[in-house]
Amino acid sequence: MRHLISPLDFTTEELDRLFDLAADIEHAPSKYAHICEGKILATCFYEPSTRTRLSFESAMIRLGGKVIGFSDANSSSAAKGESVSDTIRVISCYADICAIRHPKEGAATVASSKSLIPVVNAGDGGHQHPTQTLTDLLTIRSLKGRLGGFTIGLCGDLKFGRTVHSLIHALVRYENVNFIFISPEELRIPDYITEMLKEKGIPYREVIRLEDVLPELDLLYMTRVQKERFFNEEDYVRLKDFYILTTEKMELAKDDMLILHPLPRVNEIDVEVDEDPRAAYFRQAQYGVYVRMALIITLLGLAK
Repeated sequence: MRHLISPLDFTTEELDRLFDLAADIEHAPSKYAHICEGKILATCFYEPSTRTRLSFESAMIRLGGKVIGFSDANSSSAAKGESVSDTIRVISCYADICAIRHPKEGAATVASSKSLIPVVNAGDGGHQHPTQTLTDLLTIRSLKGRLGGFTIGLCGDLKFGRTVHSLIHALVRYENVNFIFISPEELRIPDYITEMLKEKGIPYREVIRLEDVLPELDLLYMTRVQKERFFNEEDYVRLKDFYILTTEKMELAKDDMLILHPLPRVNEIDVEVDEDPRAAYFRQAQYGVYVRMALIITLLGLAK
């Protein structure tokens, strides 16, 4: 039995097979419409979510399976003080696979250590979000034709952004990836990530102005400033509109640059940019369904 807690839990070779399966699902979904009949996915979401939870549920339903779960900690026994360990032991009696999101870092690891079924980390605090990372990698591979050989700019909340942290850890395993970190001083990338990049000899730069580096980028990964991660309302208000990508700024970018965003968007990408063919964030959401379908099939041992 395998779990997915970190994007590094799969080797790059295993990721290639997973992405090949996701691509086949995209082009021939009817082949997989009944592969999970009789299987149940439990979605245990202690934090609000739209895309991740519904993407998991859509994936399982499209595979012919069923879904149970909760979308708020207050509607679960956590409101009564039940531990994650006890919850997952009970869920193991009801379902065949579980996707869990929790505000505390490490909660998914704890769940996997007590679970009798595969556990997928659907986000734990500001730490990891591996299925979003799989979505990002599949999007890049599908639209760019490769993983590696590009310059990627990560812009916005790089301090608390778990999607950013997960993606960086995944991309360092591919060749010739250059990182440019674009953020205000208060939301800079954590030191443990820059130390990791230094140890591996991977080039990176830290800048404040998006316009200064936009012409260099092959990929721009925008993120929102996350209100829920701030302890101080004044700091959030001061930083929430620090970056806004507009059609005027896009004139500085390469013709084939892709804009990615894990969503939800607030103000950081002007809605007029949606019409730009380089805007890939809604296609990215669709790839999230395909990759989660492939992941469910793989973790349930049905890939063969």
